Amino acid sequence: MTNMPLQIGPYTLHSRLILGTGKYPSPEIMRKALEESGTGMVTVAVRRVNLASPASDPVLGHLDKERYKILPNTAGCYTAEEAIRTAHLAQAAGWSNLIKLEVIGDPRTLLPDTIGLLKATEQLVKEGFVVMPYTNDDPVMAKRLVEAGAACVMPLAAPIGSGQGILNPLNIQFILEQVKVPVIVDAGVGTASDAAAAMELGAHGVLMNTAVAGARDPVQMARAMKLAVEAGRQAFQAGRIPKRPYATASSPETGRIGN
Repeated sequence: MTNMPLQIGPYTLHSRLILGTGKYPSPEIMRKALEESGTGMVTVAVRRVNLASPASDPVLGHLDKERYKILPNTAGCYTAEEAIRTAHLAQAAGWSNLIKLEVIGDPRTLLPDTIGLLKATEQLVKEGFVVMPYTNDDPVMAKRLVEAGAACVMPLAAPIGSGQGILNPLNIQFILEQVKVPVIVDAGVGTASDAAAAMELGAHGVLMNTAVAGARDPVQMARAMKLAVEAGRQAFQAGRIPKRPYATASSPETGRIGN
């Protein structure tokens, strides 16, 4: 079970770690970090790359299209209409029908406008897009997005780029119980233990950018994140022991192994 791939709509991913492509010190460091992460999917901000001349773009020009599935995103969109237009732009550029949907409601916190997000999800699903919505950690909204046809839900762990880790693990757990599509924890991861914690909760994957790109050594951090996601997944599937208020002897006085 630990090696089962992640299925998002019609797309199969053999890594449960999805990486962003912004903020790296250089295109070469980005390329090396992506390789070390083992990721099979990378997300690209449609409005921040040169679609007219991809070969000369510092991001698009250094991505191996045969190795990575490109996940265009609508970063920087503050209305449903903007996000829908940006999704159309990505599709017109020859990318797939995949879209990481972001509709931001506040420029300081970068928290989602969930009303606009739901509206855009409904419209893009009708048009045949495979929608991966970035949302808050609200179980009710997660359920609404799935009912609208989202291929997965991507609740934030904490505000984008904050590195605070999972602030509301109980909400993530509620979302996992509410929906029957993959749950990808997105935004707020700061270090490998945060990624492992998300996976130990039962998340199906983790998406991050700043935690890797902003690290002192992005390549080494990418490797650490790969291992953390794998370890967290295996720990979840292995099943942790229950938490107890008192000690339990590791070597019981009675009974033997196998009895």
